[in-house]
Parts: sequence; structure tokens; C-alpha cells
Amino acid sequence: MSVNKVILVGNVGKDPEVRHLESGVAVARFPLATNETYTDKSGKKVTQTEWHNIVVWRGLADIAEKYIKSGKLLYVEGRIRNSSYEDKDGNKRYTTEILCDNFRFLGSSAGHDDKSAQYSEPQAGKVNLADEESMPPQPDDDLPF
Repeated sequence: MSVNKVILVGNVGKDPEVRHLESGVAVARFPLATNETYTDKSGKKVTQTEWHNIVVWRGLADIAEKYIKSGKLLYVEGRIRNSSYEDKDGNKRYTTEILCDNFRFLGSSAGHDDKSAQYSEPQAGKVNLADEESMPPQPDDDLPF
């Protein structure tokens, strides 16, 4: 068994760039900054910023295009994808992206009326919380957990 799970909380670096593939599927990309602050040997506070390339697909990309703005504090869940390509000079380049499965706006300026809004990409075997209420009741089973 293996797990590829990433959870990030950071600030959006710039508004998402959204494009639509020939099939009509939307994909949005935006940078997310996370900060780590520590005190160095001389007692000076140092802040180190890491930039993450976030990629959002389909319906989540449409929501990202409408609501995600530069500077917003965002909670992101997803998985890491590493890839490589050759640049125009024939040099091999590497990229690391976070494929976002869901995100949530944080902070006092969440950007809309529902400050707890969470957006998730529907997946086989997963149920969105909004869909859970419309599901028929499940019979009780005798499992000990």
C-alpha cells in the first residue's frame, strides 16, 4: 500500500490561469505560497517561503476561476505529481505539481457568504458532504468498529 497525500495552507500567489482543452475540460493553475518562520543562531527571525504549483481540473477549475484570487488564504488537499520535459534548447527540465482534489477558503475574508465553503472533485467511491444528505439511510450492520 502507498499514500500520496498533500495538505497545504497558504496564500494564493496570483489569480488562476484557466484554459479549456479541446474536449471542453477546464484546467486551472496557480501558485500557492507557504511560509515557515524560525529563529536563526543569532536570534533573528527568518521566514522561508516555499512556492507550490497547484493544478485544479474540471468543475473545481471553474470554481477556482470564479472565486480564487491572489492573496486569499487557502486550504488545499491533493497529491504530488513529478514530471519532466525537454525545453526548446533540449535540456531536461523537471516540475513538481500538486493535483488538487479539494480546497477550502480560510480567513476572515473567505470571499463569499458561506465562510466554510469547501469544494471537492467528485471521485468514484467518495461522497461529497452535500450529497450525503440526499442518500437513503443505510442499514445498521453489526461491525464492531
